[in-house]
Amino acid sequence: MTTLHVLLCHPVAQPHPMCVQHPREQRDHVTGGTCPSKATIPGKTVIVTGANTGIGKQTALELARRGGHIILACRDLEKCEAAAKDIRGETLNLHVHARRLDLASLRSVREFAARIVKEEERVDVLINNAAVMRCPQWATEDGFEMQLGINHLGHFLLTNLLLDKLKASAPSRIINLSSLAHIAGHIDFDDLNWQKRKYNTKAAYCQSKLAIVLFTKELSRRLQGTGVTVNALHPGVARTELGRHTGMHNSTFSSFTLGPIFWLLVKSPQLAAQPSTYLAVAEELEGVSGKYFDGLKEIAPAPEAEDEEVAQRLWVESARLVGLDMSHESRVRGQSCPR
Repeated sequence: MTTLHVLLCHPVAQPHPMCVQHPREQRDHVTGGTCPSKATIPGKTVIVTGANTGIGKQTALELARRGGHIILACRDLEKCEAAAKDIRGETLNLHVHARRLDLASLRSVREFAARIVKEEERVDVLINNAAVMRCPQWATEDGFEMQLGINHLGHFLLTNLLLDKLKASAPSRIINLSSLAHIAGHIDFDDLNWQKRKYNTKAAYCQSKLAIVLFTKELSRRLQGTGVTVNALHPGVARTELGRHTGMHNSTFSSFTLGPIFWLLVKSPQLAAQPSTYLAVAEELEGVSGKYFDGLKEIAPAPEAEDEEVAQRLWVESARLVGLDMSHESRVRGQSCPR
């Protein structure tokens, strides 16, 4: 049963007048609140994918305020440059830069990673934020189902290509944005890219978000002892461009019938950026890895997301699909390359 169903079907007890919160405080409480850490990150380099709008832009803004060297990685370079300019103007942090990254193209991912490795002395935080949600049956440049390709495979390759830089910068952090929707997901190894079945955009989205949590679990296992941590999170439901294919925010039913409920449950991009910010900077999370956060709170993910066999199998298949070579695979495991 969903939170929305609970709210619709069960009356909410009226609070005592002395306990009534201000509407903004009420909303912040329901949607998770702000990052409790006041830590700053001067001298640290942070990459945020999909940072020209929504949660990604707000995360970049929050981390720029804390003194970081921020790299916005976006498909549309013009919009990315505009976002970087906005952030520099608002924070007075001149170390905010735009770089082109199209996660729907493995060629673009490799070019971006090569540039980062060449130009940047360090990478302290990688925030895999970019996503597409419930789009039509589109394919990436390399023929992958779009949601799996962008949400999982593009970030899988990007992360692996930057691992040496992250290890050299340790202690460093990787943050993968998943979704509560992963609980409805299932990894269909016989048809990951929906080439045999009738396409179901909701199921494809849920599969991609489950893949992210499984990737996080397996990567954490492989990175033990390196000083690099990786965690996944559900940022909450936010009013961003991500939902443009769902029509959720534009329907009459949503606006009028469910308006008060959405007001409580749907976060602003600024509030939805707080979990990413928290995982990026909080000193108390040093060394925490392989976990799943709902907002600011660590919780257990779906049972399939905890399946080590599924996680390892998905890793092998993902590496095959993106063309990750065996020598790199061996470095990730910290083993010598097999003869």
